[in-house]
Amino acid sequence: MASITHPPAASAYDPDFVSLVLDDALAHEARVYGIGGLQGTGKSTLSSQLASLAKTRGLHVEVLSIDDVYLDHDRRLQLARDVHPLLATRGPPGTHDVPLACAVIDALRAGAETQLPRFDKISDRQLPVSAWPHAGVADLVIFEGWFLKTPAQAAADLTVPLNAIERDEDAQGIWRRYCNAALDRDYPALWQRIDRLLWLQGPGFEVVPDWRWQQEVALQAANTDRVAMSRTQVERFVQFFERVSRQALRRLPEIADRTIFLDSVRRPLTTGSG
Repeated sequence: MASITHPPAASAYDPDFVSLVLDDALAHEARVYGIGGLQGTGKSTLSSQLASLAKTRGLHVEVLSIDDVYLDHDRRLQLARDVHPLLATRGPPGTHDVPLACAVIDALRAGAETQLPRFDKISDRQLPVSAWPHAGVADLVIFEGWFLKTPAQAAADLTVPLNAIERDEDAQGIWRRYCNAALDRDYPALWQRIDRLLWLQGPGFEVVPDWRWQQEVALQAANTDRVAMSRTQVERFVQFFERVSRQALRRLPEIADRTIFLDSVRRPLTTGSG
């Protein structure tokens, strides 16, 4: 399998802001520090900057993304056959290997050496274990993801379709109910492993298609021998995330330990609460 590079899609955050976030994690003695924000927010960029800054302070940081623990393509195809065809597409709740994520975080928290799972988004497959990087003993674990600690919706809120995919391909609501049930049933065990959560609140879901497209452009530029998604494919892809994304935008500011509001170009507008 060809190697894949995952470059930052967002511009680097201001060093003072990065220092503020690292200080927040250290001041609260967070062993596992969560960074949440919708697609394209710059979570990976910020996580990388935090790891670099921590190194200058003599600290070792390991970073894990919820995108690293997607179910492999074949497992999702089985879900698509057994439950609903839309489950073949990675991303929404119900398409992650939650026990794997819990096991990796537990090992990192315990100070044990372990391997960090990796997912190849272009081939849509989990990399073989032999290709997973080894993680050393970490002073701080950063766990980043687009819907960390987002609660499930009430059943009545699932009735009305939000977009074309829900209207045309999930008319009976089977897919959205499955994802919502998984969010309620499976993910709290993972969320409980987060000691402190920083939520990056963008201006709204409307910016996500552009931000996600910027990610895809960066991914393609770093992997010129491979074919990433087209703009049309990205526009469709983000619809899979819309329902839970809007729930996150509504609920995470009151759930997260600290919220940072961002403008349309990802500049922090406030230092946030918490």
